[in-house]
Amino acid sequence: MITYQKIISGIVTVSAVTMLFSCEGNLERVRALEMPGENPQAIGKSLNLTYTDSGRVVATLKSEKMLDFTNLDFPYREFPDGIEVEFFDENRAKSTLTANYAIIYAATDLIDLQGDVVLVTSDSTRLEASQLYWEQKLGWVFTDKPNIIRFPSGARNQGMGFDSDLKFTNFRSRTNVGVQVIDETK
Repeated sequence: MITYQKIISGIVTVSAVTMLFSCEGNLERVRALEMPGENPQAIGKSLNLTYTDSGRVVATLKSEKMLDFTNLDFPYREFPDGIEVEFFDENRAKSTLTANYAIIYAATDLIDLQGDVVLVTSDSTRLEASQLYWEQKLGWVFTDKPNIIRFPSGARNQGMGFDSDLKFTNFRSRTNVGVQVIDETK
């Protein structure tokens, strides 16, 4: 004779076994998410970020996609679909930077920009390069790749590699050819 207690006990047993088997498939998916080397901790799409300092806009960043790997031992953020950044100085003068790919290393504050990199400063100096590194803390840009720099004066520098501050006032070129404009009235 089946008692009420045996029925309840059977239902509880069947429910527990069912739950164990149904969780087994999900457990593998959960473990896959815990693999830090293979997955970003966050993915951002259609980003439009504004950076401020004491209420003043200092930069805006736009990108179609960001992969956040700041959960790794050497943290970074990757922008595989490109990046567009606008910088504003104290006088609200704007400089712009675009690239087809970017990666920002959080531990070193180094940004690696690749693919059709274009930097246009607030005074209209235009840099074009296939790759550019930007050291944020020092405000320094550099590359060993081919580049062209066009200055507002009409001067032009084309070469392999350079280092410079962001305003191109302290500029060092490695191998280059170019056109220099000399003001003979001074």
